[in-house]
Amino acid sequence: MAHTKSGGSTENGRDSRSKRLGIKVNQNQQVSVGEIIIRQRGSKYIAGANVKVAGDDTLYAMKNGVVKFLDKKKTNFDRSIRYVKVVLVEELSK
Repeated sequence: MAHTKSGGSTENGRDSRSKRLGIKVNQNQQVSVGEIIIRQRGSKYIAGANVKVAGDDTLYAMKNGVVKFLDKKKTNFDRSIRYVKVVLVEELSK
């Protein structure tokens, strides 16, 4: 007979699936209508011209064009200043 108790399986080993967040289209790349530019949680990036925010804070293109990223100074209600990252889509000239 064995004198040591069997080890059994560990209670660890579970984890959630990754959410694949992040930038999907970089600066100066072309996008078409409805194409996802950034998947995010919260508003790390702010929507600019021709960009909409989805229910899960995803940013997507509203027009065909080229993606641009800007740093913009934003004044809060208490007059404190912070810098935000703005994503916009410039339309292609025909």
